[in-house]
Amino acid sequence: MKKLNVICFGEMLWDMLPTGKMAGGAPMNVAIHLKNFGHNVSIISRVGRDDFGKELLEFIDKNELDAQFIQQGQNHLTGMVKVNMDEKNNVSYKIVKPVAWDYILLEDAALNAVKNADCFVFGSLSARAEQTFDTLKKLLAVAPTTVLDINLRPPYYDKATVEFLLTKTDILKLNHSELDEIAAWFFEAHSMNEKLFQLSKMFNIKTICNTLGEDGAVLFHEGEIYKSAGFEVEVADTIGSGDSFLASFIAHFLNQEKIEKTLERACAVGALVAQNHGATPFISEQDIQNLLNKNTHNQSTQPV
Repeated sequence: MKKLNVICFGEMLWDMLPTGKMAGGAPMNVAIHLKNFGHNVSIISRVGRDDFGKELLEFIDKNELDAQFIQQGQNHLTGMVKVNMDEKNNVSYKIVKPVAWDYILLEDAALNAVKNADCFVFGSLSARAEQTFDTLKKLLAVAPTTVLDINLRPPYYDKATVEFLLTKTDILKLNHSELDEIAAWFFEAHSMNEKLFQLSKMFNIKTICNTLGEDGAVLFHEGEIYKSAGFEVEVADTIGSGDSFLASFIAHFLNQEKIEKTLERACAVGALVAQNHGATPFISEQDIQNLLNKNTHNQSTQPV
């Protein structure tokens, strides 16, 4: 497998769980999993010059991620999110604003790194504040392959912003409820397949991953639908499952591996993360293979 050069952009923060704090933020979670899969990964973000910021930088160093594009600011605190989970592992988030990652500045070195990367991963949450959104727009203008991880977190999104981001997207990842909401903004469609087809056509996005939680995922790619059923695991929490899914998908999709296997593997990785507490447990190749070997579900492909 070719070692990819990936840049992840956006929030770095602490998830404040009932059991204590854990390092998080979707871009950082994706970055850590990609690094664990053997790729070269950098993060463009910003933390405060406070204890939480220092601890996040130590966490980045421990995970051997490139921190050269992580800015430090004096005027705003490091990001945090208050996380609540019910007994069914449904997760809700209260995201503090403003914080340091709302003020990511454009730097020449980061701009050049994005130009030369294999892909640029970003999320919709990073567009909630003017400064970071302005930086994101300039990076998107030079990125060769863009990967959008939709995270619709009320009240930090609106139709116009999401529409702009979709026009800049090559690969889109979203969950089933986000697909329903976004589709309802732009067109009338009933089935999941129809919504994926219309979204692809409207924004010229050839590849869309629609995650379905315990039911696996559906992939729309160049006019065809691929489905991978979920894996039966004992769930500890679902934080970071979608991020790990995306990291696995990026790694194998950009290496032009077989679509069905790429999707199945990404679902397996997401399930393995859900077996653990927190967003970034280390998932070994053996862990993935063991779960894949237990899988009895068949992949299915059908024309749209």
